[in-house]
Amino acid sequence: MKEKGVDSYENLVSLTDKLTSRFSELSDSIKAAEKRMVEIGALQTHINNYSKTRKTYEAYRKSGYSKKFFEEHRDELMLHKAAKQAFDQLDGQKVPSRQALHEEFNRLLVEKKQAYAEYRQVKKEIQEYLIAKQAVEHILGIDRHKRVEEKKQQKEEQR
Repeated sequence: MKEKGVDSYENLVSLTDKLTSRFSELSDSIKAAEKRMVEIGALQTHINNYSKTRKTYEAYRKSGYSKKFFEEHRDELMLHKAAKQAFDQLDGQKVPSRQALHEEFNRLLVEKKQAYAEYRQVKKEIQEYLIAKQAVEHILGIDRHKRVEEKKQQKEEQR
């Protein structure tokens, strides 16, 4: 532990707490990036579907919203409707361009890869320090004292 600059139990506890906090931050960051990447993928699909089905929808409107036309082109019109609903959920925001979505997706991908690399490293360090912490607690009898105190509290609570 001294090689890593840890010279006291308090420093060890502090370091494991910091690493655990950083691990949680990285985990949350990775999850947020993955969630946004899924959202971007869905939005890109809707943009593509909207573009592909736009002429069919315009023809449907020109037909006076004919039921016959609708039945003949149900799949395309349903894709178009789903895309429009997705765009309506953007809360008044302009539909982003394909290029902007592509750039955001790639940026998130790079950030996720970097965060994941650090995530793996922090996870490895946490494991090492937690093992060291357990060993120190065992040697110092801290874990035994904690168990004794917990048993005393349980007995008092039962009374």
